[in-house]
Amino acid sequence: MIVRILLFEDNHRLRESLRELMAVHQPLQLVAAYADVTDVTAHIQHHQPHVVLMDIDMPKRNGIEGLRELRHRYPQLPVIMLTVFDDNTHVLEAIKAGASGYLLKKHITTKLFDSIQEVLEGGAPMSPAVARMVIQSFQGSPSADLYGLTPREKEVLASLSQGNSYKMIAAKLVVTVDTIRSHIKHIYEKLHVHSQTEAVSKAINEKLV
Repeated sequence: MIVRILLFEDNHRLRESLRELMAVHQPLQLVAAYADVTDVTAHIQHHQPHVVLMDIDMPKRNGIEGLRELRHRYPQLPVIMLTVFDDNTHVLEAIKAGASGYLLKKHITTKLFDSIQEVLEGGAPMSPAVARMVIQSFQGSPSADLYGLTPREKEVLASLSQGNSYKMIAAKLVVTVDTIRSHIKHIYEKLHVHSQTEAVSKAINEKLV
């Protein structure tokens, strides 16, 4: 199956580099690339991508603003943020806005294709440094007790926030993938959310882990 990718990136050279990379990396297809997110929802409606790649620092409107807009109409669409920033403010703002993954541009050539595959499988890919920041933002908070999360559910939620897929979490915890799915179903019910993006966003906003 062809995986349709839509790119929002103001750097012309990087847009062309990504276009060339995907041209030789089947089954990915870069269906379009735009320099800003002014008409983000219209572009998504027109191109119907499977995954969106979005820069944060763009003219007119930044990527976080564009992400917030598209999330109103496309809450389940995987969106990976591409950026040079590796500070807590941009990382957490992007994830709170509903980013499915967060990849530093210096890792694009080595991590991009694996990140796209991972997000399509339900994971939340992040650069190692970004994952550490997210975990650090969780630490030391008792808020999860308000939702009645069990220790194992907290562990699964923390692992989800690191961008691990269901298979990776299952292997780490030495349980079956079906067991992980069951834990995640209970987490969603307790947090009153309907997707991994919403769960991770809520965990960050409320420091649940």
